[in-house]
Amino acid sequence: MPRILHTPLVVVLLSMVAACAAPRQAAPTPTPSPEASPTPLDRWSELLQHTPHAFSTPLPPPEPSPIDGVYTKIVIKDEPTVHCRRCPDYAPEGGLWKLSLDDGIFRIYHAETGWRSLASFTVEGSALNLFNDPNCFDLVGRYAWALEEGQLMLTVIDDPCAIALRAMNLTQLPWKSCQPPNQEAAISGHWPVPEGCS
Repeated sequence: MPRILHTPLVVVLLSMVAACAAPRQAAPTPTPSPEASPTPLDRWSELLQHTPHAFSTPLPPPEPSPIDGVYTKIVIKDEPTVHCRRCPDYAPEGGLWKLSLDDGIFRIYHAETGWRSLASFTVEGSALNLFNDPNCFDLVGRYAWALEEGQLMLTVIDDPCAIALRAMNLTQLPWKSCQPPNQEAAISGHWPVPEGCS
């Protein structure tokens, strides 16, 4: 009788030992889908959905200004971009930059690194005021602006934001307008669209 009771136990123990000794098959590692990492177009579209926070100044009323529109610039640098975990804000890195001025909302985006920011702005004559920027929420930047031949040119009056890197970035090159120069160009599409406007 005792031998009959122990036989199933021995069989179970031997089965468990054999199962533990058998090589395990590795679970297949999932391959990331192309949709897993956002594209520059997705990041720009996402930025356009955000609005500034009223850090130190109330948000301006959503009114159009004479410089509303989307602008781009291409910064060409001889040296490659150095990867850093926390690069300075507004560092004028090489590559495509996009700027949107829309009903009192300032948005800026660097396609190479994905860095972006937004703020409030007002236009008073030929002066542009930037404020409510999370990178320097208690500062106001002042610029003179001019629109000439499809380019927005900014000249710093006073802007210490991001150790003056915002001023350096915004005034480094003219910003090319993504707006067609006239209605005929808008309808026909026959005009030199700046790179990065699509």
